[in-house]
Amino acid sequence: MTEEQRPITEQPEGGEPSGEQDAAAEREMVEATEQVAAADHRSQITGDRSELQAERDKYLELAQRTQADFENYRKRAAKEAAAAGSRAKAGLVRELLPVLDNLERALDHADESESLLEGVRLVHSDLMGVLQRSGVEPFDPNGEPFDPTLHEALSTRPQDGQHPGTVVEVVEKGYRLNDTILRPARVVVSQ
Repeated sequence: MTEEQRPITEQPEGGEPSGEQDAAAEREMVEATEQVAAADHRSQITGDRSELQAERDKYLELAQRTQADFENYRKRAAKEAAAAGSRAKAGLVRELLPVLDNLERALDHADESESLLEGVRLVHSDLMGVLQRSGVEPFDPNGEPFDPTLHEALSTRPQDGQHPGTVVEVVEKGYRLNDTILRPARVVVSQ
């Protein structure tokens, strides 16, 4: 068979060694291909790593924000619960104040010989003790300058030796719960 009659696949290629002819060149080519693939793999891993780090940072920030929101919610709920408790306590005390006033009136007008007087005194002191332990305290502004935030003027009258605008008589004591006025003192003011 002449060279021209040989099939194309069997004809030697001019200038290019086959793998059998130059094993060292083939090894270099395989190593170069492997290095390129490894470099591609490293760049892909680096890219994946930076994407993963960015995603991790995003979720970490979200978790921190959620935790801060929850902490703020917890504090706000505790504050609102305390305020609701304080309002409920103030409402109850406001309803008890007329009872306390009636007990004081009974004590002021009772005859010392009555045996009932001692019982009324005990009830009055027990009720005052409960209110004071709850933070309620009475205030008696007799002789103080009139203050509309603390006092309710029922009337005025001339009073010798007193400056105008001075409380000369307390009709009903005022009460405060901590620093909140539950009931202003009902007073008579000098002219």
